[in-house]
Amino acid sequence: MSDEGSAASASDAMTGDTKDHGVLYIGMDLGTSRTSVSASNGVRETVYSIVGYPKDVVSRKLLKKDVLFGKEALEKRLSLKMFKPLEKGVLVYSDGNDAERQEVERAAKDLIREAIRLARPRKDELVYAVIGAPAQASINNKEAIIEAARATVDSVMLCSEPFAVAYGLDMLEDALIVDIGAGTTDLCRMHGTMPEDSDQITLTVAGDSVDRKLSEIVSRDCPGASFSLQMVKDIKERYSYLGDPPERVLVTFPVDGKPTQFDLTTQIKEACSVLVDPIVDGIRRLIGSFDPEFQHRLRNRVVLAGGGSMIRGLDTAIESSMLRDLGGGRVIRVEEPIYGGANGALKIAHDMPEDYWEQLK
Repeated sequence: MSDEGSAASASDAMTGDTKDHGVLYIGMDLGTSRTSVSASNGVRETVYSIVGYPKDVVSRKLLKKDVLFGKEALEKRLSLKMFKPLEKGVLVYSDGNDAERQEVERAAKDLIREAIRLARPRKDELVYAVIGAPAQASINNKEAIIEAARATVDSVMLCSEPFAVAYGLDMLEDALIVDIGAGTTDLCRMHGTMPEDSDQITLTVAGDSVDRKLSEIVSRDCPGASFSLQMVKDIKERYSYLGDPPERVLVTFPVDGKPTQFDLTTQIKEACSVLVDPIVDGIRRLIGSFDPEFQHRLRNRVVLAGGGSMIRGLDTAIESSMLRDLGGGRVIRVEEPIYGGANGALKIAHDMPEDYWEQLK
């Protein structure tokens, strides 16, 4: 397995025969922004973690559906009551608000059901799923995710998202995984054993932080522009970079109803830079608290995963900051950032003994 993040072992798990042809194994990365699944039948799918329900009888008649997901929900959002059931990787609702809690739990169940449907299980198959969760998610949040999944699958277990990435890449020792999602950035040091709490850090600075920062900057630098957070997110996903700009970032926003062009080249870089210092600080904390004889191994195999790892130049920016703060280091990026966690979760599911799955039913 090369350091460049080849996912050959995860692919083997996806395309190889299952241990039991009556079982479909599924790895799921249940994220704040996207939910991705990899299945033992070779299916891989991703959907935005957005659920919408018709607002009234008119919208239900128009849409002819009781629930919409992902891009379709976004496109029809004016007719829908919208839910992003996961925030910072966990189910989110106000304490004490039972009605809100029930709505969010319903949306989470429907989202997981849709993700399982996308994996195309046969009616005669059992479904065993491993779901990635933030490294330091609370016990209550983990239990809520498990309960949401049990409505759809026959047996389910959770693992930390960065551990799933490491497992899928066979990087089980001498590696420091940095999984940058929308709601959280999860760091995990791998040293040949199951990671403990002290081996993992969850940061709340992640992809959504870039969106919020860019939104603030657009408000500051684009006078009169009307825009939504989704528009800002789309711009970030298309143009994000650090270092030298690969192209000019020219975007159009309406000003008093008139389409107006703005140059956001430097602003995109400013927004993306909010990730670097917190990530390097997390790397420093995990390396600095590790056995000093082996710290250099972690420093020289920092692995970026998750959707945030697709920011152009982020690996180089982190390396430069590590050189300044830690005396050096090497950063590599996985080849499949969207499916890295799901691939690893699938490999875990496939490798678990059958009797373990039976106990979890």
